[in-house]
Amino acid sequence: MLLMTVQLFAQEQESAVTQSMHKSGKITVVLVCAAVILFGLLFFLFSIEKRLKKLERKSATKN
Repeated sequence: MLLMTVQLFAQEQESAVTQSMHKSGKITVVLVCAAVILFGLLFFLFSIEKRLKKLERKSATKN
């Protein structure tokens, strides 16, 4: 497995799409959008977890 990663790092040729996105500055837009989506999902999951804990505590006190 380690040998495969070393071989991959040796290939530094970038594709035409990657080069054109770097030149036009659109790669930052793609990265920002991906980060916003990731943080949104994490926020959503943590808010659901918080609500579940609140409901669990509420149901435990009723029993």
